[in-house]
Amino acid sequence: MLIKTTALLFALLISFSAHAQHSAKPDDYQVAVYYFPNYHPDSINAKWHGKGWTEWELVKAAKPRFKGHEQPKVPAWGYFNEADPKWAAKEIDIAANNGIDCFIYDWYWYSNTGQYLQEGLEKGFLQAPNRNRLKFAIMWANHDWLNIQPATFDNNRVALTQGEVSMPLWDTISSYIVDKYFKQPNYWLIDGKPYFSIYEIITFINGFGSIQETQRAIEMLDEKTKKAGFPGVHLNIMSWMLNENFVRQIQGNDPPADIKDLLKKLSCESVSTYCYLHHYNAGQDGFPTIPIEKPFAAMKKYWIDFVSEYPDVLYTPNVSMGWDASPRCMQTDKFAQGNYPWTPVFTGNTPAAFQQQLLEARNFLNSYHPKHKIVVLNSWNEWTEGSYLLPEKKYGDAYLKAIKAVF
Repeated sequence: MLIKTTALLFALLISFSAHAQHSAKPDDYQVAVYYFPNYHPDSINAKWHGKGWTEWELVKAAKPRFKGHEQPKVPAWGYFNEADPKWAAKEIDIAANNGIDCFIYDWYWYSNTGQYLQEGLEKGFLQAPNRNRLKFAIMWANHDWLNIQPATFDNNRVALTQGEVSMPLWDTISSYIVDKYFKQPNYWLIDGKPYFSIYEIITFINGFGSIQETQRAIEMLDEKTKKAGFPGVHLNIMSWMLNENFVRQIQGNDPPADIKDLLKKLSCESVSTYCYLHHYNAGQDGFPTIPIEKPFAAMKKYWIDFVSEYPDVLYTPNVSMGWDASPRCMQTDKFAQGNYPWTPVFTGNTPAAFQQQLLEARNFLNSYHPKHKIVVLNSWNEWTEGSYLLPEKKYGDAYLKAIKAVF
């Protein structure tokens, strides 16, 4: 049945493609972009890396690792402080002027450090005089934070802090989210509900010890959201842990039967993908480079497979500008394939190729025709993963212009 449905959807995509390019209305779509806020001084980073350290240091230190490798990347605006509202205002203007509707901030709160990297949002974006030109939301990046800035090739990973949280801490976190963010006038709402995304759903579940306790945690957030005057919370789950290998790692006496059961028990309303690498086996096609068409093909297949198998959950297709995590590799170590960030570099990710991928995402949305046509882009400023939309020396603002041209 799945094969037949998938084939039908592929046929629909092909037959609707030409029509979609002429009939689409700009107001039909919402374009959200992931924002990685590690480009401002942070007190936790000062303890780990030294006073004043930001991830700009890795961007500056990057070197070409093979013939034709384009490193270091040079931001056209220089190495600015995103927690400065004047710089945040520039980011907001150039994003809004090029068809972007929302920044989804990677957001962090750990049990042994508390909040982390929040000042880019709280002191930068939210203090910018033009903040209402963009919506914002948060994606709780609740993964362990490892010493990968930079990472050594020997895979000697040390968890600087752990991603799991307890119920008492979640009570504190959920109250903060509702009061500090959801109540903001430009927080992103879907059907009137504040959008809240979780990066590692299995980590979230195992921190509470069972699926039942996790349901209680989500109900807690939902109740607080309703008391704040909303119809509830829109729970989004990132797709990369939604496979059977991860689901089997769920702890407790009554784990979900499968992914569909998991999504239902957690009252998940939408699923998103962060980057192509999450649904593409980069080790299968060589090193050090892979044409971006290959991971994009894998991503398109995932779009089709997901909406075929989980028709009751909204899926937001992802388009990634590129991938090159070599700046996070120790520059004095050999450059060879290994565990993240020792991964291949995607090549051919020109502004023209990016625009074509955006067109295909738009055509998919037109064929899928969900209630909310949302596309998520990776990324606004993942400079050390080679995925950024901010102006850069070689192409300037061409990637942003591609978004404007399509959406």
